[in-house]
Amino acid sequence: MALVLIRGENNSKILNAIADVERHANLNLTTKPKKIDAKYADKIVENILKAPLRTKSKVATAFRIKEDTATAIVQIKKIHPPAHIVVISNDYDDYKELNKSLNDAKVFRGYYSGKKQSTQMKDYKVNKTE
Repeated sequence: MALVLIRGENNSKILNAIADVERHANLNLTTKPKKIDAKYADKIVENILKAPLRTKSKVATAFRIKEDTATAIVQIKKIHPPAHIVVISNDYDDYKELNKSLNDAKVFRGYYSGKKQSTQMKDYKVNKTE
């Protein structure tokens, strides 16, 4: 299980990036996206990249996904989201702190999953009685 951190300019771009992660990267969220302080998110990304960021974010969110880190990175590289997405594995020092803070964070408003939630099979056949 990996953590995904998304930082961007506004809520709309963040929500579109989350949708891209689900629909186009085919990753499965195990928690709802949580609101993260933008400065805290920038600090985490700077620690991971070991370099200062060119632009600071105004909005940030993080969530857990079912897939492992390597799969998530490969899938996210295939898409072109409107926000900066970082996959954080448990190898990074900030993983534990971010993972713990997700438990207490508020849900990111405006998010809904586009994926079908039901696991039951549906019968779409029309009953024809003649």
